[in-house]
Amino acid sequence: MADRRMFLKSLAGATAGLALAGSAKGADDRDRLGEVLPKRKLGRTNQYVTMLGTGGYHVGWTAERDAQEVIEASLEGGIRFFDTAESYADGTSETRYGKYLTPKYRDLIFLMSKSTGKDAKTVKEHLEGTLRRLKTDHLDLYQVHAISTPEDVDSRIQLGVLDVLLKAKEDGKIKYLGFTGHQNPFAHARMLEKTKESDIFDTVLMPVNVLDQTYFSFTENIMPKALDRNMGILAIKSLADGRFFAKNEQAGWTTDDPLIPNYLSIKEAMHFVWSLPVSVLISGNENATFMREKIALARSFTKLTEDQKLTLIDKVKHIALTGKVEYFKKKEV
Repeated sequence: MADRRMFLKSLAGATAGLALAGSAKGADDRDRLGEVLPKRKLGRTNQYVTMLGTGGYHVGWTAERDAQEVIEASLEGGIRFFDTAESYADGTSETRYGKYLTPKYRDLIFLMSKSTGKDAKTVKEHLEGTLRRLKTDHLDLYQVHAISTPEDVDSRIQLGVLDVLLKAKEDGKIKYLGFTGHQNPFAHARMLEKTKESDIFDTVLMPVNVLDQTYFSFTENIMPKALDRNMGILAIKSLADGRFFAKNEQAGWTTDDPLIPNYLSIKEAMHFVWSLPVSVLISGNENATFMREKIALARSFTKLTEDQKLTLIDKVKHIALTGKVEYFKKKEV
């Protein structure tokens, strides 16, 4: 417990720095659509992004009308950070953004996508398809997507993935570069190690939630390293892909002992994440009602104390250790 307290305390200063920078740039921030959510600094990029981002995975698989309404609710609620990937519903997520988001609002938003490509040729094809579907000539952020093991990282580098991304950045198709994954923190550690000299990455995307603190933790193993490199941290799976709840119909998964409402609230779960040094919490929502709920939680955010965070971690520790809720983590190294 003492070690955990010291670790959280070591992150507190970084969180305060993000919030201070964000409030300085984001307080009373408005654009032609209205009031923008509070912003946080995105690592070393000198960009400021809204503390809540819209996840593109759900935009791809939900009904098209719902996807449109999620996009519209996001914009109306002050979100200006939009996530997607070529792999989300075989490009459907990007196509819907290209239909409902970028034609009118490209100038207002921070837009990111990703490629699961394992070699240079595939990544180049993915990027060109992404730009075409999104109807834009550039991305604010493009990421090496879903790295799974240290060996996967080595292979992608050897097969020229980073080279093609650097060329695309040089050509003005990409502003910033990042990488993502949710399976294995040691894959992230290998990517950081392999790019230590070139230092090409501006962001890292990874699971950040109250369970992650206990089991195969990205927060413990990767967050300090990324902060040392002044990278922007993009938080995903704040509710463990919906498995904090009793039922996830899409995944066909149920539990008799859900985290919400048995141990904590959605508010506590999300405010916990925002109390860590993350630049943006990316939230996937299949309808506008859920999206508006998350926007309200962002607007009501107050930073948790170290004691409050420790209490929440301790409440769910026994569930975290089973590894069942964070099913997406794979311990094979």
